[in-house]
Amino acid sequence: MRVTVSPYILLILTTLFWAGNFVLGRAVNTVIPPITLSFWRWAIALLMLLPFSLQHLISQRSLIQKSWKNLTVFGILGIACFNTFVYIGLHSTTATNALLLNSIIPVLIVIISRMYAAVPVSRAQATGILMSLAGVVIIICRADVTRLLALRVNGGDLWVLLAVVCWAIHTFRLRLRPAELHPLSFLSAIIAIGLVCIFPFYLWEISGGGRVSLDLISCVSILYVGIFPSILAYLFWNQAVVELGPNRAGLFIHLMPVFGTILSIVFLGESLQLFHLVGICLISLGIYLTTARRKA
Repeated sequence: MRVTVSPYILLILTTLFWAGNFVLGRAVNTVIPPITLSFWRWAIALLMLLPFSLQHLISQRSLIQKSWKNLTVFGILGIACFNTFVYIGLHSTTATNALLLNSIIPVLIVIISRMYAAVPVSRAQATGILMSLAGVVIIICRADVTRLLALRVNGGDLWVLLAVVCWAIHTFRLRLRPAELHPLSFLSAIIAIGLVCIFPFYLWEISGGGRVSLDLISCVSILYVGIFPSILAYLFWNQAVVELGPNRAGLFIHLMPVFGTILSIVFLGESLQLFHLVGICLISLGIYLTTARRKA
């Protein structure tokens, strides 16, 4: 299943869904334990995917068996580790710190691509990455240097940093995804592998007293993360990375604080400030410089 939409539109939608995931992950940390949220997020995603992917999984089972080692790495890094580490981190760090650390991902992708695939980085791309990163910092720190200096590193930040490294490697490795494997087969397979990896830790968490407070908010939250940041965002991200390459696609992660700002204005009643506009302009210009194709 290939979505016949511009990869740039897919990336914009992806980062919108993921911004909501970060905000929601922080908001529900007192009612849903982190590993439980990660487990049920992917369990719901798999249940919703199977009616559409089962036929592809059956017809491509030999290819899946042949590629099991490669798929296992994708399942561990992109499904089990990344999301679980983010949710654990959000239990003891702020959304501000998490978004700031998350903004390192595009830089890590470029470094990994340069080191292991000799992917060239033009001056315009390097300038765009730095400019976009500056825009992220301005939005997160509200154009106040003292806020940046006041940020403190804690255990939650280390979990988010581990998640960031996992996602950068996962994105770089998407170039190794079996080309013949249907997108729904690929996503269903790595979700299933990720769930197997998460399950023992989920049992450990609930045996230690971790419970979900079942109410409307927790149910809607789990449904949201199971559909939008999981199924749709992963399908969109995987396709966009294949079409644009990890370096170009990765920079769109810097749109997450932009959408975080918009969501806060719409749902939390926050006001639009000058620093928001400055940061958004820098991020937009940085993305343009990085993604624009130069004439020969």
